Amino acid sequence: MVSWKNPILLLSGIGISYLGNWIYLIALNISILDLTGSAAAVAGLYVIRPIAMLITNTWAGSVIDRINKRRLMIFIDIVRGALVFLIPFIESLWVIYFILLLINMVGAFFGPSSAVYITKLVPPENRKRFNSLMSMTSSGAFLLGPAIAGVLIMYVGTDLCIFINSITFIICSLFIYLLPNVDEDLSKIREPIRLKTLVSDWKEVREFVITAKFVFIVYLLFQIAMLIGFALDSQEVTFIKQNLMLSDRDYGLIVSITGIGVLAGSLIAAIVTKKVQLKFYLGGGILLTSIGYLLFYSSDNFITATAAFVFLGFFMAFANAGYATFFQNSIPVHIMGRFGSIAEMVQGIIQIGFTLILGALAEWFSLQLVSVLFSIAAILFAVTLLIIVSMPSKSTYFKDNMNEIAG
Repeated sequence: MVSWKNPILLLSGIGISYLGNWIYLIALNISILDLTGSAAAVAGLYVIRPIAMLITNTWAGSVIDRINKRRLMIFIDIVRGALVFLIPFIESLWVIYFILLLINMVGAFFGPSSAVYITKLVPPENRKRFNSLMSMTSSGAFLLGPAIAGVLIMYVGTDLCIFINSITFIICSLFIYLLPNVDEDLSKIREPIRLKTLVSDWKEVREFVITAKFVFIVYLLFQIAMLIGFALDSQEVTFIKQNLMLSDRDYGLIVSITGIGVLAGSLIAAIVTKKVQLKFYLGGGILLTSIGYLLFYSSDNFITATAAFVFLGFFMAFANAGYATFFQNSIPVHIMGRFGSIAEMVQGIIQIGFTLILGALAEWFSLQLVSVLFSIAAILFAVTLLIIVSMPSKSTYFKDNMNEIAG
């Protein structure tokens, strides 16, 4: 348990931040709708994060790999907390959009920074369990956040919800402050971030991809299957309401029950880490998740749709924990920030592309047919992934106590 003291502290801080984010997200949507009366203005909130990623992710990794990750994470949370605190006092939609852009630009540094910090903080043999617990923390916040937001909005309004999110960022920064510094002396690699530096960094990431072909193939197959799933997520409301003819209340119930499935999956994934190999978390998890999408878009009533989503959510917890662990074990820590930032940007672009293609095809053909075909495509990529990660010659890549692999 002594070895788990710091990871639990980190989980607690990030978990509180997750909870605040869900409370804030619900309140912000309602606040913008009340301010403008425009559904388009609310939809604009969901464009800001991809824009922020495109602005920052080409160079964020170069910064992350050159400075102290713990101090950076503390700084990010303090800045986000201060910016969120300003929102209730602003009455101009465009100023709110600008503040949200800044929040998301600063936030773009947190994910890759935390991935590097977790890799250094958590021993390799504990990473699979830690990532399962992280997934459980996220699922718990997903379930509790909207419920808490609903009660708070009903009795005290949206502003308090937004202030709560500001406070949770500060609390998270305090938890991180209590954690140890895991970085080596980075003063020797500090240098101004110029175009030449960025080009050199991109080349280093490219050289890693070329030399570590198996790692990249696993990453690519997993991400394609997962991103197809994310594209399918964009059509779930339409499918539930137009194909299954269910109500908004039914949709909310399906989503809530799915969250319970993810929570249960995360708990089981954390319990069986010593008994189930990493390759089955990764390959088996994404395959069963993809099958879950096929079952959902093949369903014809509330019961089968809900059962499919619970199945999907349960095994997505395994897939996410497996991918996070493989990423931490396989990407050299000195380029992890750069690789993660560039990967997030590319994933965002691919996800937008898949979503637009799926949406366009759904307009021309049956939504159910197109979604089923996309689900089958995800299953094919997932089967390919499971086959290659199960090859005996690649077993060294999936040992829980492995060191970094650079080839």
